[in-house]
Amino acid sequence: MDRMLSKEEASRSIELVLQGMKKLKPAFKENVKDSIVSMDVWDWSQGVGLFAQYLYYKETGRKDIQDELVAWFDRHLAKGLPGKNVNTMCPLLTMSYLGEELGREDYLDVCREWAQYAFTEMPRTTEGGISHITVTADNEGQLWDDTLYMTVLFLGRMGVLLGRDDYVQESVRQFLVHLKYLTDVRTGLFFHGWTFLGNHHFGEALWGRGNAWYAAGLVDYLDIVPVQPGVAQFLLTSLERQTQALVPLQTEEGMWRTLLDQPDSYPESSATAGFAYGIMKAVRKGYLSERYLETGRKAMRAVMARVDEDGLVQGVSYGTCVGDELDYYRGISVCPMPYGQAMTLLMLVESMKHPETAGVVPQA
Repeated sequence: MDRMLSKEEASRSIELVLQGMKKLKPAFKENVKDSIVSMDVWDWSQGVGLFAQYLYYKETGRKDIQDELVAWFDRHLAKGLPGKNVNTMCPLLTMSYLGEELGREDYLDVCREWAQYAFTEMPRTTEGGISHITVTADNEGQLWDDTLYMTVLFLGRMGVLLGRDDYVQESVRQFLVHLKYLTDVRTGLFFHGWTFLGNHHFGEALWGRGNAWYAAGLVDYLDIVPVQPGVAQFLLTSLERQTQALVPLQTEEGMWRTLLDQPDSYPESSATAGFAYGIMKAVRKGYLSERYLETGRKAMRAVMARVDEDGLVQGVSYGTCVGDELDYYRGISVCPMPYGQAMTLLMLVESMKHPETAGVVPQA
């Protein structure tokens, strides 16, 4: 029987996962210009990790974590930032908070510049959705569910920080446009991508981590942006329907698969941790019924069983483009990744706010 964690044990588990994130190294040759495994690179993968570290710092008040984040951003400012795209926007969410807290105008100037680019210059699809442009591809006319987490949270945050209601409203519009075209109305889950150039969902993949970007991202977006009640209801009913669909798809062990509805695809840890975080936080905030809490707890136990003695979260799928075939997703390599560490970190920090269900001790 799983033993629940005390707060002290939960803190030790968090430290283990955090240290594992700092030690990440590519396990194979990556087919990208810059690694998305190492935390030394400015990109989406690292951006998710930085935000998890930031929320842990806010939970604990530990200045050493804040200092590490500041040192990371200072190194990259000195080196020079990469080109602007959907994925390279992701680290700026954390930078905006640090800039505000520390009065760092250099941080805030970068955030202002990039937010304005996202608002006025970033390529759009039909109906004004943000095209999922990346460092390697324009992806013209394409909506991906990743975009909401990587760019739209930051845009909404800057709207609140700068008092720019036009930014806020644009962030709301992006959620609505993406939900319009990515929702699988039969299940309530989300397709990975949509293209206006061919009017289709590519391979119609109900991709695990893409769905988790919504579950984990929405509960944080609603903390960041004071959206109108009618919009919040709309977004949360999508979360509830998604969660209803997830329950029967959860494995006996507590995992979800990289293709949620395909029993022959492998269980995937980053999606499972993201769902655990989103569900547990949604229950605590009153967005979801308490009957879903055990679903989140079960997922958390399954993820913690995949944390090794070095703090590395195993069973995480590598970066994944939109695929035309489901077999593409089945063949994605598996290795520890910053976002796997980050979602596990968020999950553990959230568990500390549920003292009666704090978690489970990771297996050595």
